[in-house]
Order: sequence, then C-alpha cells, then structure tokens
Amino acid sequence: MKYKTLPNTDLEVSELCLGTMTWGQQNTPEEAFEQLDFALENGINFIDTAEMYSIPGRKETQGSTETIIGNWFAKTGNRSKVILASKIAGPSRNFDHIRTPLDFSKASLNDAITKSLKRLQTDYLDLYQLHWPERNTNYFGQRNYNHREHENWQDNIAEILDNLEHFVKEGKIRHIGVSNESSFGVMRYIEEARKGKRKIATVQNPFSLLNRKDEIGMTEVLLRENVGYLAYSPLGFGQLTGKYLEDTPANARVTLFPNYNRYHKPNSFIATRKYNELAKQSGISLTHMALAFVRQQPFVTSTILGATSVAQLKENIASKDVMLSKETLRDINKIHEEIPNPAP
Repeated sequence: MKYKTLPNTDLEVSELCLGTMTWGQQNTPEEAFEQLDFALENGINFIDTAEMYSIPGRKETQGSTETIIGNWFAKTGNRSKVILASKIAGPSRNFDHIRTPLDFSKASLNDAITKSLKRLQTDYLDLYQLHWPERNTNYFGQRNYNHREHENWQDNIAEILDNLEHFVKEGKIRHIGVSNESSFGVMRYIEEARKGKRKIATVQNPFSLLNRKDEIGMTEVLLRENVGYLAYSPLGFGQLTGKYLEDTPANARVTLFPNYNRYHKPNSFIATRKYNELAKQSGISLTHMALAFVRQQPFVTSTILGATSVAQLKENIASKDVMLSKETLRDINKIHEEIPNPAP
C-alpha cells in the first residue's frame, strides 16, 4: 500500500480509503468488523463515514454506521491506527430526523460532532467534512447548475470556517474538508484561507470512468491550490464491476434500492460495455481498470472503496498493484470522448 500526505496536514493516508455507508443496513456489524480487520491488515489506514449513514438515509438507522465503527474501536483498541473522517449533513427535506435546522451553524456543528464522537467512541476526528453545501448547486447526479434568483442563501463561508475553527481549537476535529462541492465553493473556501482562515484539506466528490465532470474545472483548482481529492463511487455503485451487464444480481445495492440508479442510465451501460471490452483486451478486470484509473490521476489523494463483502474488498484492494499503460489510458480517453460523463 502506498500513502500520501493529506494536503495542509501532517496526516499520511493510504491511497485507498475504506468507505462505510452500507454498514447498518446492507451489512451487519459482524460483516463490517470483518471488513475493518481485513482493510487494516492490508494497509488501509483511512476510514470515511458520516452522521447520516447507513444508506439509504432513514430515521431508524441514522448513525448506525458510526456506532458500528465505535464498537470496533472499543473491541480492538485500533483507534490510534486509523485516520478517521466523518461528515455533517447539509440541508435536505429528507433528513429532518437528524436535526432542525440542517445547517452549519455552531449549534448544529456542536450537535453533530458531539453525537458522532459519542457513537464513534473517540475524542476527536482527524478530518471533518461538510457533506454537501448549504446553498443550491449541482451535486448528487445533477449535470447542470440551475440558478435560483430568489434563493434564500447569503454567502456565509467565512462564518462556517469560524464555526469549524471553534471545534478545532477544542480538539474535537483536527482538519476540515468539503464534499459534493463545486469549483465555486472550493475557491470561496480558499479565498477565505488567503485572508487567514483555516484552509480546507480535501474535497470529497464522485469520480469514475462514468463521471469525470470534475476534470472540467475542479482539478485545476485542486492542483494549483494544493487541496486533496477524495474520490467516491469509483465503481459507480457497482456498475463498473460489470455485474449489471448481463442480469440483475440479488442483494446488490441497486437491486435492493432501485432509486440508487444514478449510474444505470442507458449511456452508462453503453460506456461500461466499452470499458469492459477494453479491460479484457488489456488483460485485467474491469474493476481493477476502473480503480487504477482513478488512483493514477495526479489530483487524487485517496480513492474510497465501498464493498459489501470481504471478497469484494480483497479484489478492490488488489487494484493497488495495477498500473495502466499509456495505451490503455489513451483508449480510455477515446471512449470518454465518445460518451463523456454519462453519470454525472
């Protein structure tokens, strides 16, 4: 396993990060413990979670993932061996069961951080992220930004950073990041950092062979401003394993939760078939090609793996040794030019 320094921090994180959002519904605590043990044994020292997990987000299971991780820490004593990241939920009419209002005020941050720390059975979070923005913008599969002229949002980025700084000084969080954020949002946080506010360490956004939208503007920001990138959904909810190409596998995420169809539109299937043929020609699995492509991007700090079994996790981690040739990368880009971003 290779490691990279999380920008603007002293944290060394594995190039592969263990995602956790299925733990508590799609996965049992016992299965989650198996994944955690296996990941740690194989060099992964970075775990990402969120207060809203497990998914799909429901009142009955909200916080279940953090609780599972906390119980694993209590059982194993492994808290000091991992870099732990979590997130606070942003505004959404679907998640009022978490708190009201859903914002990034100091009161909401205090509520979220206090409860996360309790569930996780730890005194601090290494990285704390804003799960999605307070303002209207295009994320979670929205291709275009649709401006709302009378939107009830005023620029409060400086205030949010002040609120987060309060909890850094208290020692409850060490570093901060954003998620599902746009180039505009990231630059606003950087602009405030230039004025003396704490600089964000990371952006956690979706990135895969089916969604390279951030290459259009975000990657220049990341590289020029030294901000880390945590790529989530690198396999497109399993689409880029190829398992959906022939049939509908039982107990798979999209089978169990059909509304998670972001990566299952017609053009995604067309692109996936083309990538699958290229992987075969290159003598590797589609899974390994998809993960290696993300990992090899110069702006990617860590790639977040989501698995529902140790067998899947084992295959995913094995991708760390795969290096795509210039020829394979060239052919990937040819497919991308033909079918760009079918699942933004």
